[in-house]
Amino acid sequence: MRKSILFICILFIAGLIIYSGCRKDLPVIDVRDSKYPEKIGTIILTKCAVSGCHNTQSKDASAGLDLSTWDKLFEGSRSGAVCIPYSHDFSTLFLFTNTYDDLGGKSTPTMPLNADPLTHDEEVELRNWIDAGAPDANGFVKWSDNSHRKKYYVTQQGCDKVCSIDPESGLQMRYIDVGADAAVESPHLIKLSPDSQYWYCSFIAGRYLEKHRTSDDALVGRILLGPTDSAAVGSWNTFAMTSDGHYAYVVDWSTNGRIARVDLQNMIWLQTYQGSGLFTQPHGSFVSPDNNTLYVTTTSGNFIYKVDVSLPQLPSVNQVIIDGSPFPINTSSEDGHDITFSPDGTKYYITCQKSNKVRVMDAATDQLIATIPVGVYPQEFAISTSTPYLYVTCQEDTATYPGMRGSVYVLNYQTNTFVASVYSGWQPHGIVVDDDQQRVIVANRNIFPGGPAPHHTTSCGGRNGYITEIDMSSNTLISGSKRELIADPYTCAYRRR
Repeated sequence: MRKSILFICILFIAGLIIYSGCRKDLPVIDVRDSKYPEKIGTIILTKCAVSGCHNTQSKDASAGLDLSTWDKLFEGSRSGAVCIPYSHDFSTLFLFTNTYDDLGGKSTPTMPLNADPLTHDEEVELRNWIDAGAPDANGFVKWSDNSHRKKYYVTQQGCDKVCSIDPESGLQMRYIDVGADAAVESPHLIKLSPDSQYWYCSFIAGRYLEKHRTSDDALVGRILLGPTDSAAVGSWNTFAMTSDGHYAYVVDWSTNGRIARVDLQNMIWLQTYQGSGLFTQPHGSFVSPDNNTLYVTTTSGNFIYKVDVSLPQLPSVNQVIIDGSPFPINTSSEDGHDITFSPDGTKYYITCQKSNKVRVMDAATDQLIATIPVGVYPQEFAISTSTPYLYVTCQEDTATYPGMRGSVYVLNYQTNTFVASVYSGWQPHGIVVDDDQQRVIVANRNIFPGGPAPHHTTSCGGRNGYITEIDMSSNTLISGSKRELIADPYTCAYRRR
């Protein structure tokens, strides 16, 4: 009996020695220099930022992504940001490591590659950390330190999101929730106020014009685009603001279209211009520099609408023929999409998506002064004030670059001539000029088969699109500028101050 007890004691002591020895052999991870919070650092540094994967030495063979520190994480990969603060569902750091149906989306190949996946508890920890802003060990959230930061904004028409992008790094900073209803409202056009303090967004399947602060992108309010909810339902595509930022005209792109006049300072609907046959499929809009005239294109005809709003309660509507014909045509012919003015206000330009031309009109006489052929299905304009360039996205152009779909045409708005064409990506639509960095930002929708495969299909459905950048000095695509976004990136804006 005593021998049995002694034997058991010896085994117990031996077990303790072996256990203690194993514990000493386990690697000790010091996360302090990494700036990750301790639990997150332990996960990433032991399972992701390891030899052959996402450490400094191996990153070039791993999509250029270095996860060895919190700062390196926020340098992103060759596809852009991998961690979007407050948005685990759009962060590839989460999507490529998640293997659990109850936690959300998943992408392949599963990371860590050829190793055990993260445990459920580890994935929950990672998800919750991202949704809390992915702060560093001191609680700092990336890009939260400058309320005057310059930003690019891109509407995500498939997801009721607006993406903000850091111009300096080119990385996606935030996905901002927009829309008032549970159903997808499809944010369409985004524009900044003249003082850059606010941005506004219209919705093709919504009832409101939405207003956000640019300092923190917080929602300020919504304007119901009619006297009642039912009267506000429409396809609110574009809007034009007065030069003082006080008023806007919001266009309902419908067969029996209408235009809502709103007060942006007091956030109220004022009146609606409509009538049987008054506006047929109105779309692009622009307010003249003196604020007395509203120009509106129609996507069915050879004319545009010219609305005298000098007395806004009593507007008068006229038709301006844009193709030199003697009479207006109400059927598909030119089909104007977008309209913009030259910086000096002497000319205005119209993209004609049916004839594949840009029409140039004299602002004083409303006479056609030039016609410039461009690629198939021209859509949006972006105009530079530091160069004489006018950029035009041609969304369905398969002729200029065979095998591709889309092009950006560069025009000289002083001489009304063609300068160059650029392949920016699959189905370019939204476009904005950054004169400060001499870049043009292009939103490529990528909604039809044939374009580049996205990392994943987003939780709100649809193929991921992307942005690219054009160098204005050479009018060529900037290598490595592609940044994947979520479903259907549509229009762009730039906050420069």
